[in-house]
Amino acid sequence: MQIRTAVPTDLQEIVKIEAECFPAVEAATKVSIAERLAVYPNHFWVQLDGDRMIGFVNGMVTDDPDLRDEMYEDASLHNENGAWQMIFGVDTIPEYRCRGCAAALLNHVIGEAKAQGRKGLVLTCKDKLVHYYAKFGFVSEGVSGSTHGNVVWYQMRLRF
Repeated sequence: MQIRTAVPTDLQEIVKIEAECFPAVEAATKVSIAERLAVYPNHFWVQLDGDRMIGFVNGMVTDDPDLRDEMYEDASLHNENGAWQMIFGVDTIPEYRCRGCAAALLNHVIGEAKAQGRKGLVLTCKDKLVHYYAKFGFVSEGVSGSTHGNVVWYQMRLRF
């Protein structure tokens, strides 16, 4: 397995994986993903098995301590010198799930954020995944203010 930052030519495969991992009302659009790749490619990590992309993690950096819905669609809110690494998605294609792939990718991203001197990372997840992210040191802060996709989200924070 290899982990690297994304490049523009990864766009089509990323869009395909996003559609496999999230319902349409929650999935990032092709336009949104393209903007993220253009504005903060060094905060968009892809995981490969040989030449095959099997997953990715992405998110902007900001001084805002909470993940807000507008961050998903407005890449201009990224602040490279920000304190918090936001995580918008941890995507792994179905046949690679439950094999430690997402964990390896998430650990890589945590290490990157720590090396960059961030205060920590913030993500939102559904109730059924709170325990999963807790394994990495994320602490639930309760129900998020996010209404993204008309779903109840829990904000999780990992502080360094």
